[in-house]
Amino acid sequence: SSFQEMTNVTAVLEFRLLGFSSNPHCQILLFTVFLVIYILTILGNIIIILVVTLEPQLHSPMYKFLKNLSFLEVCYTTTIVPKMLANLLAKRKSISFSGCMAQLYYFISLGATECYLLAVMAYDRYLAVCEPLHYGMAMTAEFYTRLAVGSWVTGIFTGFLPCLMVSRLHFCSYNLIDHFFCDISPLLKLSCSDTTATENVIFILSLLVLSSCFLLTLVSYLLIILSILKIPSASGKRITFSTCSSHLMVVTIYYGTMISMYVRPTYNLSSELNKAVSVLYTVVTPLLNPVIYSLRNKTFKKALEKIVIRH
Repeated sequence: SSFQEMTNVTAVLEFRLLGFSSNPHCQILLFTVFLVIYILTILGNIIIILVVTLEPQLHSPMYKFLKNLSFLEVCYTTTIVPKMLANLLAKRKSISFSGCMAQLYYFISLGATECYLLAVMAYDRYLAVCEPLHYGMAMTAEFYTRLAVGSWVTGIFTGFLPCLMVSRLHFCSYNLIDHFFCDISPLLKLSCSDTTATENVIFILSLLVLSSCFLLTLVSYLLIILSILKIPSASGKRITFSTCSSHLMVVTIYYGTMISMYVRPTYNLSSELNKAVSVLYTVVTPLLNPVIYSLRNKTFKKALEKIVIRH
């Protein structure tokens, strides 16, 4: 039987992505909605990058981290959305094997980088609120750079192993992915080799990345909240909390979707629900960041007004 299995393994050169619905009207509607969200996401995040770069008042570590996060969101959503938009309009919805592996790699690496960046941003807020007198000495330009570069480099390395393991699996002649991009679980479902080792490695890795970042973020925020509760005046409490609330909202949305997707076995999840949750963090969340940060942040809004008036 092993000989038969060997001959059965034809190298899959491309995958067909089933995407959302086969109804053409539905596809045009989805294309329009996703295109609008994508354009707004790119514009919103580029505005944040420009405002933080152009406004000297926003050259503090908090806003520099935000600039990193915005750049990350642009890369992250661009990994998934343009190909998805093209496939919504295409008769033949396909992606090459190498294209699929590249998409998977960027998706995992950028997702991990986002975890690290959000954790580092929570730590920055912790220092600012709980150690205000030491903040300037602790969060130096050099330390900020180390944290930011460290987040990116660690993220870039996080993607290698899962991607290598998935790319070495055998995919037999059946090549239909019931999803709108090359995600881990549909690829594992599709493989005709034994995926146990790959599943276990990916599960352990995502658990390590998510839980360590989530714990760091959680501890930072618990200490921040305890610190805020000690502030005697109500307005003082409010002002201090407002500097953290936008980041807390982003973190909650991000971890809520990520943990629901990757930390429990998704193989028993219906593919429709899987797609719906995936749309949340590949299409919707990258748009929420600029919206949450710019609308809730008075300093940012003032800086934006100044730049608009100047030009």
